[in-house]
Amino acid sequence: MNISRMWTIVRLELTQRTRSVAWYVLMGIFAVLLLIVTVMSFSVFSSSTEQGGGVYSVVVFFVLLLVVLVSPTLSGNVINGDRDAATLAPLQITLASTADIVLGKFVAAWITGLAFLAVAVPFLLAAMLGGGVGPATLIVSLLVLILETGVVAAIGVGLSGVLAKPLFSVASTYLVVAALVIGTLIAFMLGGGAVRDQGVSYTRDYVYDRDTGQIVEPQVCGEWEEYSFDVPRFDYFWGFLAANPFVILADATPSAFDVNGNPQDMFGWIKAGVRGAQVTPELEQRWDGCDSTSWQDDSLSVEDVEQATVPSWWVGVAIQLIIAGGLMWWGWARTRTPARRLPPGTRVA
Repeated sequence: MNISRMWTIVRLELTQRTRSVAWYVLMGIFAVLLLIVTVMSFSVFSSSTEQGGGVYSVVVFFVLLLVVLVSPTLSGNVINGDRDAATLAPLQITLASTADIVLGKFVAAWITGLAFLAVAVPFLLAAMLGGGVGPATLIVSLLVLILETGVVAAIGVGLSGVLAKPLFSVASTYLVVAALVIGTLIAFMLGGGAVRDQGVSYTRDYVYDRDTGQIVEPQVCGEWEEYSFDVPRFDYFWGFLAANPFVILADATPSAFDVNGNPQDMFGWIKAGVRGAQVTPELEQRWDGCDSTSWQDDSLSVEDVEQATVPSWWVGVAIQLIIAGGLMWWGWARTRTPARRLPPGTRVA
């Protein structure tokens, strides 16, 4: 791989993109949507003393949503689109290697996606100045957004090299992204609901008079009663949630908590759900009505659960990098020359 040749391809790709009027129209629509969401978020959280945390989390998640919706169209046809336009073959006979071509188009698609993040930065700064958000939250969330933009770009570029038709590669990129965003939630819910263990609950209370409804004097404790129930094992399937881009963003970004240990933003609430799924459920429960000390609530707060569990974002990042890297390698293998076999209907020149 030659860095100079790869960067030449990057410049060519970016030049072609920035010459299009549709590019600037799309960025304008992106900015208008962010403005509307930011203003509405400030209105919704106006009664909060630290409204910045809630506004910031809403804006960041909306930016990520727009990124996963826009990026597939920016990267899903960069290789097979050139093949259809008969511009790929002339590029392949130059000194640029297949790795130079594929990585150059990937970097160009990544930079294109980052341009949309640059548009979003002023809105994120406005939300941060609203209070409740520190510089660490801004930096970490931006790093995650940059990473997710690169992952979606790599998926699109890889599939554009694997599939012959641009329409199919763009649609496949959307399907892979949908699998990460929606499919992970479905897999988590179905897996946890399908795998169940048998739980047992033991309860007892004082003996009551059937006529008066009062406790019998002198007070006598009744016999222990046993009940069985099904316990879904979501703790076996939390890894599916870890690969979700929105979960990665929430889990990696520092959260703010109130005096009761409850989150003040969406990052904390999503993180609480994912971290709580890691906790092994209790299969044996006891409630003793004759012992007042057993009535105390010993459940952990959301902040305590976060501190007692393992961060899941690095697991999700590893899964996404394996998927993106595998598709990039596959796209490189299908693009390299000389090609032993091409799909039917593939245009060469």
